Amino acid sequence: MITVDEQLMTWREGMTLADLLAPMEDGDHCAVVKLNDRLVSRPAFATTAIPDKARIRLIPLVAGG
Repeated sequence: MITVDEQLMTWREGMTLADLLAPMEDGDHCAVVKLNDRLVSRPAFATTAIPDKARIRLIPLVAGG
């Protein structure tokens, strides 16, 4: 199991941040993810593996003007 924004989710071997975000409705809005206190940016989502028992915080893209 992993924790995503304080919600438990199922983990699987080889899971990447891209795999986690793909089925999420608002997954495209995340520019950065905090994975076990380490910031990971979108270009690295496909190659960043999620370890079992990871703590993940989704950080949405914010625009203003």
